[in-house]
Amino acid sequence: MPSESAHQIPVFDGHNDALTRPDHARLASGREGGHLDLPRMRTGGVRGGIFAVFVESKRAAREPVAETPGAFYEPPAARVPYPRAAAVSAATSGRLLALEREGALRIARDATDLDVARDGDGPPVAVLHFEGAEAIDAELESLETWYAAGLRSLGPVWSRPNRFAHGVPFAFPSSPDTGPGLSPDGRRLVRRCAELGIAVDLAHMNEAGFWDVAALEAGPLIVSHTGAHALAANSRNLTDRQIDAVGASGGLVGIVFSCYFLRANYANDPEGTPLSLIVAHVRHVAERVGTAHVAFGSDFDGTTIPAALGDVAGMPRLLAALAEGGFSDAEIRAIAWDNWRRVLGAWWR
Repeated sequence: MPSESAHQIPVFDGHNDALTRPDHARLASGREGGHLDLPRMRTGGVRGGIFAVFVESKRAAREPVAETPGAFYEPPAARVPYPRAAAVSAATSGRLLALEREGALRIARDATDLDVARDGDGPPVAVLHFEGAEAIDAELESLETWYAAGLRSLGPVWSRPNRFAHGVPFAFPSSPDTGPGLSPDGRRLVRRCAELGIAVDLAHMNEAGFWDVAALEAGPLIVSHTGAHALAANSRNLTDRQIDAVGASGGLVGIVFSCYFLRANYANDPEGTPLSLIVAHVRHVAERVGTAHVAFGSDFDGTTIPAALGDVAGMPRLLAALAEGGFSDAEIRAIAWDNWRRVLGAWWR
C-alpha cells in the first residue's frame, strides 16, 4: 500500500456531461442526484476536468435499438444541422463562462491554468470541450470565435455522422471498424485545431477515423473516455493496435467509468460492477504502453457508473483501488493528473 493518502492526490478527469444536465444551474451550489457538481468535486479531490458541450439528436429521427441477450446495436443518431448546433453550443458554453465569472471555477486557456488549480486552494479548472464538431462551420471561421471563448478540446464527431467524420455506433459485440473515416473537411479541422492549440479527442471516432487522424501527426493521440476492447468487445473501446498507436504518439487513453464499456457482457449493472474492473482497464493500457499513457475519463453524468464509486466524491476510493491493485504513488499521480497535464500542454503549445 502506498504511504500517501488518496485524498492528497489531485485528480483531473477527462470527460463529464454535467453542463448538459437539466439541473446545471446548481453546479456551483450542489445538486440532488447526478454525478458531478463543484462541492462534490472538492470532496473527491478533483481539481480539474474536461466539461463537454453536446447537442442531442432529435429523438423522433432515431431508429429503434436492437437488443438481445448478450448483444446490442444502436444505429447512429440523426445528423444535427449547423444552425441548431451553434445555438445550443453557445448556450451550453455560456453556462461554463458564467461559472467562471462567478468565481466558481477557472476555464483553462493554457497549461499554467492547470498548474494553478493543481497546486492552489482556489477554484477548480475546467476545459471547454465540444463533443462533436457540428457547431463548427465548413469554412472553420467559427473555430476562431470558439477558441477566443475558451475552447481547448474538440471531438470531431460523436456517435453519428457529420460533415467531418463518421461516428462509431454503439454496438456489442463489435469492433470499432464500422465505416469510413475523416472527410476532407475533417482533415482540415484537425490541422486547424493543431495550429490554434485545440486538443483533438478521438472518443466516438470509428477505427478508420482514428487512423486518419493518426496519419496527420497533428499531436499526441487522445481518446478521452473509452476502455480496452480486449476486456470488453464494445465498438467504443480501443483495440490493442490502437492503444499501441496512442502510446507511440505520446498520447493517452482516458479510461471511462461506464458499466457498459467496462464489462465483458455489456451489462447495465452498477451494483455488480466493482472498481477492480476500472483498475483492470487501466492496467491493460499501462502494461501495453506504459503508465504515462493512461488516465481517467469518467463520463460522469453521461452514463451508468459503478455503485462502488457513486459519484465524483468517490474518487478517493478509486485511487485506493489502484493502490490495492499494485500501482505506486508515482504511478497513481501520473494517472490521476500528470498525464493529462502533459498531453494537453503538448496540444496547447
